[in-house]
Amino acid sequence: MPIGPTTQPRNKGRRIAVVGGGISGLAAARRLLDLAPDVQVILLEARDRLGGVLRTEQRDGFLLEHGADNFITTPAWAVEFCQRLGMEEDLLETNSEHRRAFVVCKGKLRAIPAGFAVMAPSRICPIASTPILSMLGKLRMAAELFVPRRIVDESESLAGFVRRRFGYEMYERLVQPLIAGIYTGDPEQLSLGATMPRFRQMEEDHGSLIRAMWKQQKAQRTTAQQSSGARYSQFVAPRRGMSAFVQAIVERLDEAAVLLDSLVARMTPTAQAGWRLTIGGEYSRSLDVDGVILATPAQHSSTLLKSVDSESANAFGKIHYGSCAIVSMGFRREQIGHALDGFGLVVPAIEGRKILSTSFSSIKYAGRAPEGHVLLRAFVGGACQSELLNLDGQQLERMVREELADLLAIRGEPSLCHIVRQNNAMPQYYVGHEGIVRRIEQRAELLPNLALAGNALHGIGVPNCIHTGELAAESLLAKLSQSRHPRDQRQYPFRSASIG
Repeated sequence: MPIGPTTQPRNKGRRIAVVGGGISGLAAARRLLDLAPDVQVILLEARDRLGGVLRTEQRDGFLLEHGADNFITTPAWAVEFCQRLGMEEDLLETNSEHRRAFVVCKGKLRAIPAGFAVMAPSRICPIASTPILSMLGKLRMAAELFVPRRIVDESESLAGFVRRRFGYEMYERLVQPLIAGIYTGDPEQLSLGATMPRFRQMEEDHGSLIRAMWKQQKAQRTTAQQSSGARYSQFVAPRRGMSAFVQAIVERLDEAAVLLDSLVARMTPTAQAGWRLTIGGEYSRSLDVDGVILATPAQHSSTLLKSVDSESANAFGKIHYGSCAIVSMGFRREQIGHALDGFGLVVPAIEGRKILSTSFSSIKYAGRAPEGHVLLRAFVGGACQSELLNLDGQQLERMVREELADLLAIRGEPSLCHIVRQNNAMPQYYVGHEGIVRRIEQRAELLPNLALAGNALHGIGVPNCIHTGELAAESLLAKLSQSRHPRDQRQYPFRSASIG
């Protein structure tokens, strides 16, 4: 498949441009080809490679990820996408021997109680016996069964919701570090409805999160007993890393024109509800298309829409992003005193440490480190410790090494250190995000032959990105089917759906 700035679009009828070659844009392009093979798809990426933040590097036998290193299996959007790509057999499940994680509690690692799901417990005995919470903290948590139901509005933060239902101690000791590990964000600012809507729904439906979790556990056991076929662990990863996943998609875009080093600097409406894209950079030129899928970060989307629709541009401009550094370190196994009998650790803010979390990557998945070695992946910065991102590489390495040495009883120097800075890469769904997204999507519906995808709107994980990309493809084809065009008036198959 030709990939490069000189690739020329072929004359196949209607043209659709997908702007942004991250996982959302790739999924959108693939879905367009599946549903409308007679449409010409043009994928435009500003950088010299595809995949966005998903990137894998091999060094000295270690498999190093620049961004996400796995994806969740529920919802099954990513797993089903892999099945359609024919790479189902390449998915690794997590190590069944060590499916647990730790939290730092008063300087020591304690196992997170079994059955604790980010914001609520599903089992009584593990939470009752944990040393992480005091007796008063446990009693307050148990009292959640009697906390009155409240119809939650969109102004409630994650932190406010958890404290209201479970109290301060469970929030500070368990929920805050888990949320920071997922979003690298501040739960005081993050919107409950935009980040964890299912927990809000649990309160509305059952009056208690604990009660809802019990019912959910029972239903899952019944389903597991009655179901047949392959079942996955909660998380999976491509055997050769996330770049292999990206490459598997790229190899199935042979009917698309893929233009790298092609920054779209401007988009303007044309006659017959089309768009003219001005592509900057070394190969500056204009491209006329019949429809556009925007799968770009919020700030870029805001810039492109500014001359088209100021309201949607302003709304996109209100979406915040966070930054972090990922410090991967390789050690010989005998250097580490801790048993590493888990997948990683998270650190509460009240512990006053300088890392957010650490993944035991080579424990979690096979093939991430050479024989006799361990790969650890620490996260630094985020919304609550952004000043640490001002440190240079040597300072970051020294700081993380000292933290890990203390927590995991590590002796000596790492055999490898790899630092990636993800600047403004993680959308932060602050309180008010739901209203922002509604406004963006309302305005987008009024714009001709335009659809939106990406993690700025609905969910930060790989499955969510894939889902928004596929829904954007279906939405755009629906719009095109309803518009007249002299070159093509055929109807395209699509499933009626809103974006997100």
